[in-house]
Amino acid sequence: MLLSNRRRRGTLRRELALVLPLRDSPAVRRRPWVNWALIALNLFIFLVEMASPATGQWLIGTCALRPAALLSPEAWAATGGWPLVTLFTSAFLHGSWGHVLGNMLYLWIFGDNLEERLGHGRYLLFYGICIGLANLAHAVANPTSPIPTIGASGAVAGVLGGYILCFPRARVLALVPIGAFVPAVRVPAWVFLGLWFLVQLASGLAPIWLHDLTQTVAFWAHISGFLSGVALAQLLAPEGIQAENRGER
Repeated sequence: MLLSNRRRRGTLRRELALVLPLRDSPAVRRRPWVNWALIALNLFIFLVEMASPATGQWLIGTCALRPAALLSPEAWAATGGWPLVTLFTSAFLHGSWGHVLGNMLYLWIFGDNLEERLGHGRYLLFYGICIGLANLAHAVANPTSPIPTIGASGAVAGVLGGYILCFPRARVLALVPIGAFVPAVRVPAWVFLGLWFLVQLASGLAPIWLHDLTQTVAFWAHISGFLSGVALAQLLAPEGIQAENRGER
């Protein structure tokens, strides 16, 4: 999830350059229709944004999350509660090709397994709740911010949290930069996603420690989304978690 301003692109490139997942090991047996639909919807809306700059600006101006408006009773009264709607609509807007493709790559790799474990309906519910909780956490962490916030990263982080709980022993093939080399390395999911979460946590805490308010990535949405995903997976797929712990797939 990104704050919608011109500094976002360089930040995202540095973030994506750290590690790039290619695939995971558990093969799904059922078609992940919901996950495919979510990816298609995100890509379609982004193409609409790119095809017409005026439409893109209107979408961001109307549908992006603004923490100050979400937490303002006056804004709710003036707009008929629209800020609550933006809690969810903002998750389907993206600011660049890197932004949308990075999110969709993670959703493509990790979402299908989680959908198979939860079932189509519960996976859609899971995804929607993660959107709401991640965006709410960002708003609470930045209660006076008027900056538009967009992106599916909070929901995708929720998928990663659910995945690490349901498939901790899965293997993830990823490109990992080591100096000038970028080898493909196969690592356990709990290592890959655990390190991802620690990076988000450190990035979220760093501005507090350094008194730096120029951050352009909504890391607290990532952190909250991940933790929400862990908790929701425990509620929605307890039998699946037990099967994984027994070594079943």
